Amino acid sequence: MVLLVIQVPTSVCSESCLPGTRKANRKGEPLCCFDCIQCAEGEISNQTDSLQCVHCPSEFWSNAERTACIPRQLDFLSFNETLGITLTAVAVSGATVTTAVFVVFLYYRQTPMVRANNSELSFLLLLSLKLCFLCSLVFIGRPSVWSCRFQQAAFGISFVLCVSCLQVKTIVVLAAFRSARPGAGALMKWFGPGQQRGSVCLFSFIQVLICIIWLLSGPPVPRVDLDIPGVKVSLKCTMSSVVGFSLVLGYIGLLACTSLLLAFLARKLPDNFNEAKLITFSMLIFCAVWIAFVPAYVSSPGKYAVAVEIFAILASSYGLLFCIFAPKCFIILLRPKRNTKKHLMAR
Repeated sequence: MVLLVIQVPTSVCSESCLPGTRKANRKGEPLCCFDCIQCAEGEISNQTDSLQCVHCPSEFWSNAERTACIPRQLDFLSFNETLGITLTAVAVSGATVTTAVFVVFLYYRQTPMVRANNSELSFLLLLSLKLCFLCSLVFIGRPSVWSCRFQQAAFGISFVLCVSCLQVKTIVVLAAFRSARPGAGALMKWFGPGQQRGSVCLFSFIQVLICIIWLLSGPPVPRVDLDIPGVKVSLKCTMSSVVGFSLVLGYIGLLACTSLLLAFLARKLPDNFNEAKLITFSMLIFCAVWIAFVPAYVSSPGKYAVAVEIFAILASSYGLLFCIFAPKCFIILLRPKRNTKKHLMAR
């Protein structure tokens, strides 16, 4: 007689899931059989229902174990990190070099090289370049309501003042050679030093007016970007009015393109030291930097967008400083025999 022993099969079930995971039933298996699946980033395991993971609030993020929601850390370009220190050093170096050039021009202010083409505009241009270097420092640090407003206004006005000086300098070069023709001697009287200062003030006042309207209607404000996943969230100045920022950049671009066109027309005028050639090259660098800035700024996330704008400010400022003043300082300091009116006016 054969005895049959019937054994009831037992289901193979997982152990209880660890914190930070949730239970997921195996397909085709008894309900007691399940797998443990780790919760996704930004989620933690539900303590009351082991089959669910719950999302953390927008101001929080899950820890590494997915067991608790922790406050998200604010991330911005600070003076303490490597990138911030590097940009600060470059900006301070630029302001220092500009100050040194200013001192050289002030010491040699009676020489033909400095007096040529309105020395007042040269000093004003150096002052505006120094402001351009220093305004980049306002972009570094924790954004606040007033820093967000001040940084864009300082940037826009400083660069318009700088480009306005270059545009007026180019007009002076054209007017000087035009007045040398017969019957055109009164041309420079209509564009003397007073008119030159007035033109710079007018161009700069228009930018000041644009900035005032922009900051009163829709100023940039500090805002936390909670849409980006991760423990760190970007705190940056957000443009409430893209139109205002576009007008500020557009007006700078308009003056830059006009200066480039005028300098290009005056580049072949007969002169042993034609400043229009230097302005042409400097404005080419200036326009190239800011044309490349737009796509780089739009595609850069968080604090790196701020770093891109600072880099554009510093690169264009260094381009203007070295292209316009380096040849002059070379002649003043190292080739003083060429710093004569006879040599400058030689054809």
